[in-house]
Amino acid sequence: MLTGIHILLSYKCTYECDHCFVYSSPRAKGTITAGRIRGALDEARKIGTITKVYFEGGEPTLYYPLLLDGIRLARSAGFEVGIVTNAYFATSEEDAALWLAPLKEMGLTNLSISDDAFHSSEKPTPAQYAQAAALKMELPFGIIRTDPPVVAPEQDASIGGVMFRGRAVEKLAPGLPKRDWESFTECPYEDLREPSRLHLDPYGNVHLCQGLSLGNAWEKPLSMLVKHYNAASHPIAGQLASGGPARLVREYNVPHESGYVDACHLCFRARQALLDRFPEYLAPRQVYGVE
Repeated sequence: MLTGIHILLSYKCTYECDHCFVYSSPRAKGTITAGRIRGALDEARKIGTITKVYFEGGEPTLYYPLLLDGIRLARSAGFEVGIVTNAYFATSEEDAALWLAPLKEMGLTNLSISDDAFHSSEKPTPAQYAQAAALKMELPFGIIRTDPPVVAPEQDASIGGVMFRGRAVEKLAPGLPKRDWESFTECPYEDLREPSRLHLDPYGNVHLCQGLSLGNAWEKPLSMLVKHYNAASHPIAGQLASGGPARLVREYNVPHESGYVDACHLCFRARQALLDRFPEYLAPRQVYGVE
């Protein structure tokens, strides 16, 4: 059942992490408007099953007034509200509290903080300052940690929390062990038949997975997109749901290598090859590293 909507306030970010799903960076384009947020929340209420709204990016606190207004509107609509942040603003625990206190006052119910080597090598990290401040103000928070991939000496597999899509394919996949492409017969991370969450980006794309869209909410209401979504009739999601990225490759005769690091790696490369054939469903192009 669909219970969560994640609104990407912007693709812009303070960092340019090697593992980023969507090629976020300080130069990335695309920022949503206050009016679009209001419309999206109205549509989320119409769906009837949504209980949680998350604001993320990129880095959502880059557009702080917009974030505050979004949290206020979402709480007024009865949703639980969370944000995902790298906490770049937390130059000290005191400064972190200055940024987080208004979020709590607006009704933020969950704070997800990225804290790993991809984001900062400082000690303590900005994320750690934010955690300390959140703990003192009794603001519920969780940590998102992604470790750089390494190869265990006795295992033919990469270890770490990286999913090889987006910039990770370019930056982190080279040199890692690979498996036969035909072995990737399912999507291990998303239920494409009955998604529990969707991501709405600044261009209106409604993502089942980053770069895999079920339609555009600026062209057709979000509630109607959700109501009429059927994985079997979706040219990309249907193949992935029934046979994973290996089936997608076979169905459209996608050129491929003999092996890939994980299912995301094969899926991402296959979708890259299909961008021009299915622009409506593989969007926006910038999350595939294409300007």
